[in-house]
Amino acid sequence: MDVKCVLQFAAKTRCVALILQAVLNAVIPDHDADAFRPPRTAVPLYLDPVVDWLFSGLSRWDAEHFLFIAERGYLYEHNFAFFPLLPIVLRGLAETLLWPLSSWLSVRGRLLVAVAFGNTALFLLSVVSLYALSRIVLQDRRLAFLSSLLYCITPANVFMIAGYSESLFAALTFGGLYLLEKGFTFRACLALSIATAARSNGLVNVGFLLYLPSLYALSQIRVYRTTTKAYAKVFRYVLVILQLLFTSLLGTAFITLPFAAFQYYGYRTFCTPSLSLEHITPALLSLAERKGYRVPDQNGTPPLWCMRPMPMLYSHIQDIYWDVGFLRYFELRQMPNFILALPMASLGIMAAYAYAHANPELCLRLGLWEMSENKGLDKPTPGFFNPRVFVYVVHSSALLLFGTLCMHVQVRINYGKE
Repeated sequence: MDVKCVLQFAAKTRCVALILQAVLNAVIPDHDADAFRPPRTAVPLYLDPVVDWLFSGLSRWDAEHFLFIAERGYLYEHNFAFFPLLPIVLRGLAETLLWPLSSWLSVRGRLLVAVAFGNTALFLLSVVSLYALSRIVLQDRRLAFLSSLLYCITPANVFMIAGYSESLFAALTFGGLYLLEKGFTFRACLALSIATAARSNGLVNVGFLLYLPSLYALSQIRVYRTTTKAYAKVFRYVLVILQLLFTSLLGTAFITLPFAAFQYYGYRTFCTPSLSLEHITPALLSLAERKGYRVPDQNGTPPLWCMRPMPMLYSHIQDIYWDVGFLRYFELRQMPNFILALPMASLGIMAAYAYAHANPELCLRLGLWEMSENKGLDKPTPGFFNPRVFVYVVHSSALLLFGTLCMHVQVRINYGKE
C-alpha cells in the first residue's frame, strides 16, 4: 500500500514539474549565459516546434551536453565530463519506442520526448528503490514512507526531471544498495557498476561495497565464535576473511571498470585520434573555433594531458573547463552561491552531528560492532539513529565536505538528494 501511495505521489509531482517547466519556460526569458549551445543543423520536422515548446526547458545547461552526445556522439573535449549511459538510454529510446515518430520529429525532438518520459520513469523507479532501501536501513515503515515523499519534492528535483543523469544514477544506486543490504552482492555490484557509467561519483559507491560485506563478515565471525568448536574456528575465520577479500577486490574492479573504460576511450579519441577536421560538420567546427573547444584531429598535436604519467581526461576537464580544485571556489564574488547552498549544507551538518551525538561509541568504532553481545547490528534501533545508518551518514558527510572544498558550491544542492 505504501509503495502505491509513494508511486502515485511521485507521478503527480512529475506531472506538476513538467507542466511548470513548460509554463515558466514560455513566460520567463532565458538567461543569456555563456553555456554550451551547439548549433542545430538538422531541418525541423512537423512536430518539432510543439515538442520544443513543451519540453525545451528540460534541455538547459548541462542537459545540452547529454542531448548533443546522444545525437552526435563525443566530439568536443569537454563533452567527456558527461558519462555515456544517459545518452545511450536516450538514443535507444529515440531509435526504438519513438522511432514511429521519426517522420514527424527530428532526432533532437525525439530525444527531448525521451528525456521527459524516460527521466519520469527512472525517477519513479528511484522512488521505489529508495523506499525499499529505507525500509531495510531505517527499520521504520513510517519514516521510510515520509523520506520517499520528501525525496519527491526536494529542490534538487529540477535536475531529476531535466535532461540530466541524476534520475538514472539514483535509480541504479538505490537499487544497488538495496541488493547489497539484502546480501545479493553480485547483482548489487552489477547495478553499482552500471551507475558508474552514468556519473563519475558512482566510484564513491565502492565504499558501500567495502563496508557492508565487512559487517556481514563480522556477524559471521561472532556466530562462529559461539557455535563452532575450537579446532574449526580458525578455518571458518580464514574462510570468511578470504571471501571478504575476494568480494571486495572483485567488486571494486567491477564498479570502477566503466570509469576506467571511459577514460581509455577519451584517451584514444584525443591522444591517438582517427578523425580529421574535414569529417566534422562545418557548423560544429566553427563553434569549436569560436569557443576554443578542442576536437580530435589526427593531423594535429596531441593535447598536453596525453603526456602525463596517468593521462586522465576527466581530471583535465574538471581542472581546465570547470576550474574544479581545492578552495578554488572560495571567492568573495561567489558569496551568493554559498548562501544558496547553505540550507542544504546546514541540513547535512545537523544530521551528521545529531547522529554522532546519539551514537558516539558506535561512530568511534566505525559502526562495525557493538560493545554488548545482546545489542548487535541484527537488532537495530528503528529510525535515523539506527546503526545501519552510519555508513550513509559518512557517505553524505564525505560528499558534503568534498563538495564544499573542491567543487562549485552550487553542486551541494545536487548532492543533497543523495
